[in-house]
Amino acid sequence: MRQKIHGKDIPDPYSIPLDQINVAQPILFQEDAHWAYFERLRNEDPVHFCADSAFGPYWSLTKYKDIFDVDTNHEIFSSAQGITVGGLGGVPQANAEDSDKKWDGFSMFIAMDPPKHDLQRATVTSVVAPQNLAILEDTIRERAAGILDSLPVGEVFDWVDLVSIELTTQMLATLFDFPFEDRRKLTRWSDIATTPPGVGIVESSEHKRAELIECLEYFTRLWNERVNAPPKPDLISLLAHGKDTKDMSPFEFLGNLLLLIVGGNDTTRNSISGGVYFLNKNPKEYDKLRNNPDLIPNMVSEIIRYQTPLAHMRRTALVDTVVGGKNIKAGDKLVMWHVSGNRDEEAIENANAFLIDRKKARQHIAFGYGIHRCMGNRLAEMQLRVLWEEIMKRFSWIEVVKEPERTFSTFVKGYTKLPVKLHRL
Repeated sequence: MRQKIHGKDIPDPYSIPLDQINVAQPILFQEDAHWAYFERLRNEDPVHFCADSAFGPYWSLTKYKDIFDVDTNHEIFSSAQGITVGGLGGVPQANAEDSDKKWDGFSMFIAMDPPKHDLQRATVTSVVAPQNLAILEDTIRERAAGILDSLPVGEVFDWVDLVSIELTTQMLATLFDFPFEDRRKLTRWSDIATTPPGVGIVESSEHKRAELIECLEYFTRLWNERVNAPPKPDLISLLAHGKDTKDMSPFEFLGNLLLLIVGGNDTTRNSISGGVYFLNKNPKEYDKLRNNPDLIPNMVSEIIRYQTPLAHMRRTALVDTVVGGKNIKAGDKLVMWHVSGNRDEEAIENANAFLIDRKKARQHIAFGYGIHRCMGNRLAEMQLRVLWEEIMKRFSWIEVVKEPERTFSTFVKGYTKLPVKLHRL
């Protein structure tokens, strides 16, 4: 049996032999058709082997506990062979021997194991330390207020473009001390890094390479300025002066840049869009919010769980082992589907419901666990919290007037367009 979703032919997962299910298909996420696939795997085969995919064979981990167990055991499950099922852009990674041209397998500290991972991560974590977040909150609030006050009321506009992208890109420019007038370049480079060629952003691998070289050249100019100046607390200066990062190769620098751009851009921007969409789909929750804005911090955690802006992370087994009763061989790829783990009814009560007053809402796995837990998680939560505090001062309803358009990716789970209309208090 097949189903038509937005005019596209998507097979019913229950009509496919279990051993032939392959969830690593961008079309499933673009058409919001992945839910039933993961439901079947959680119920029938929580640690599932896919022998044949565009990215080669891999295991799918779909239950909260199995994901947690793998994510917190970096000594057995390595990140150094890659963190996604098929490269950041969802396409097969470059040949390992072609190390200078690993355009979709960038060297970055999230794709490293200790001790190098720990040293490089420690170099930049001060930018999101609690004392810095306290300083940034006023800046975020001022910018959120300015963005919201500039929006057309009573007219349809794209929330993704005018709010989600704009707020997160302004914050990224601040963290990098990046020229503010060029901040939209950061969004474009993030999209190029995480989207396969030929689906609307860049048309070919050559085009993708050219744009990422432009990114590297731009940031190299900033690096050269910062390395010859006294240290400052921005990300480029921290990398340029850090004893464990100052001697990075150009492509390691590029990889870490893209990690920081994607981590600071895609995750927050798609949760900003997701929150508006979920409240529209759950009007009783919107009423709860209107009646009690003090629920905003808890709602932020529920939005992040419900959205899960990065659908998965990957590990590679270093030794023969067992996960969920399945024999895993050294060298096997394991894909931790956080998007599925966050809907696991055994771990999260009523997991498919969006509840802004959910108890223990922060106990989701959207940020990961262990040594690779998202270092910017508190910044992301703060941006969402401040934005919704400012929204509730101004608008009674952000009305979604049309279904969103979603990203074509197995990795970034997000939105490319969300048409809305504002209603004032």
